[in-house]
Amino acid sequence: MNALIKLELARALRNKKFLFFSVLYPSFLFLIFASSAGSEDRIDGTGLTVATYLMVSMASFGALTAVLMGNSERIAKERENGWVRQLRLTPLPGRGYVLAKIASAAVVSLPSVVVVFLAAAAIKHVHLDAWQWLALTGVIWAGSLVFAALGVAIGYLASGDAVRPITMIIYFGLSILGGLWMPSTTFPQILQDIAKWLPTHAYAALGRSIEQSQAPSATDVAILAVYFVLFAGGAAWLYRKDTLKA
Repeated sequence: MNALIKLELARALRNKKFLFFSVLYPSFLFLIFASSAGSEDRIDGTGLTVATYLMVSMASFGALTAVLMGNSERIAKERENGWVRQLRLTPLPGRGYVLAKIASAAVVSLPSVVVVFLAAAAIKHVHLDAWQWLALTGVIWAGSLVFAALGVAIGYLASGDAVRPITMIIYFGLSILGGLWMPSTTFPQILQDIAKWLPTHAYAALGRSIEQSQAPSATDVAILAVYFVLFAGGAAWLYRKDTLKA
């Protein structure tokens, strides 16, 4: 499995288009969104400056991009061109393939988080304690595993032609409704009620609790845990189904 993880990482690092959208694109969005607000402007109800609030949003968005977009399309194409079928002839167990995909995606997501943090600190002068920077990096990185599992599930659910539109709908739906592009408090009440139960909303909320020096909400942790079980379980079931079909 280690060899497969190294192969997946090498393939991802050679894909310049993927690296741009997963590593640099979120930091560009952060700078664009944050540039319209003053350094002391704050998001109502949070006490956080706009730049500090958006930093967690865009870091979470970057990690989501890396693990969801990369996994889903790559797996669907590998199923189509016979690569997955070839791997089944090797001693690698099925769970090893799924875990390798999740692990390699999670590693690639780390640079996207760090680049957003660097842009926020160097350009927008976001100041946090050392423990907050470390905790934010760990929480956002670990939380991305939820969406890595979702990417694997989509890759086994959709065909090569259909995977991109399906992934894009889910990707933008979760990002926008989950409050990653704008505070969910600006939404109509019905959308606010929906947002509270989305994994992206809980994901970003964990980071913001660290910025506020508060303990993470047990509800947010539970929501992410439930979604991870659902996504990982769905990925495993779809993998077994695809194996039997082959």
